[in-house]
Amino acid sequence: MKDFDKKDLMELRWDPTLREWVLVSDARRRRPWQPKNFCPFCPGAPETGYGWDVLILENRYPMLREDAPEPHPHYFYRKRRAVGKCYVVIETPEHDLDDISDLPKEHIAKIIRLIIDKIREESTKKYAKYFLWFRNKGSEIGVSLTHPHSQIYVLPIVPSRVMREIMSARAYWRENKRCLFCDLIEVEKNDKIRILTENERWISFMPFYSHWPFEAHIYPKRHIGLLTELDDEEIDLFAEILRKTLCGFKKLFASKSTPYIMVLHQSPLKKAFEYYHLHIEIYGLLREENKLKYAAGMEIGGGNFTYDYDPEENAERLRESIKRC
Repeated sequence: MKDFDKKDLMELRWDPTLREWVLVSDARRRRPWQPKNFCPFCPGAPETGYGWDVLILENRYPMLREDAPEPHPHYFYRKRRAVGKCYVVIETPEHDLDDISDLPKEHIAKIIRLIIDKIREESTKKYAKYFLWFRNKGSEIGVSLTHPHSQIYVLPIVPSRVMREIMSARAYWRENKRCLFCDLIEVEKNDKIRILTENERWISFMPFYSHWPFEAHIYPKRHIGLLTELDDEEIDLFAEILRKTLCGFKKLFASKSTPYIMVLHQSPLKKAFEYYHLHIEIYGLLREENKLKYAAGMEIGGGNFTYDYDPEENAERLRESIKRC
């Protein structure tokens, strides 16, 4: 059962100054905020039941719905239906785990395979242009429920950040006849200093152009665009490198597990983009122990991030943290 009303405002609004869509849903304000006596994601809750180890449920407080209403037109501004789906991925029955990296790699691989199944299912929907899987960890970034979980948005648009990457990759492809991201991987392998960890099929590194004090990007070494293109070995080794990288964030500081945002960047669902390369981006929100990095005036108002450290030195700190995992 979904907690929304047909009268809820739910629509996409076009920002003509930045040329991007804003998702509007006032149903989101009713979502529970860190309830103390009841967890809707634990086994035995009305929507979860028993006998599962990973579960994907529809979000009760969605930004998008398959039956989203047609918005009332505006005489100047553009609007469109907020048609799509929002899901919650309940990653484990265990409520008190601090992070997904506390799970065995086999369990993480099971999560990834379930998400791949969901991509295949949602790709058949007419409105589905993009499948965004993301994970928010920590109350500092507004996590409303602490039970280990991630989220899925099946969108009728391509997210603006991904679209900027696609445009850059297309321009690079046309000029150089090569994948921009494959070349980034080769540069990181050559420089070595920013590599965090790697295995036969994947590489994790702190970007040369990091925006956040501790940031990690995870790439498959094979050029692919969608998570559904991974073979069984790649899935298993993806789970392994994801677990190691996130464990490094967890152990980075002695007294506090690092809050982070993790996002899957992959190709749009309906069209082949031969020049785009799937990857995971992880943004650690601490600059030092118990000191948050805020996106403030220059970042939000100006649009350019400031970096107060040496990315290569911070890569070394995160690499050493991964070695303790």
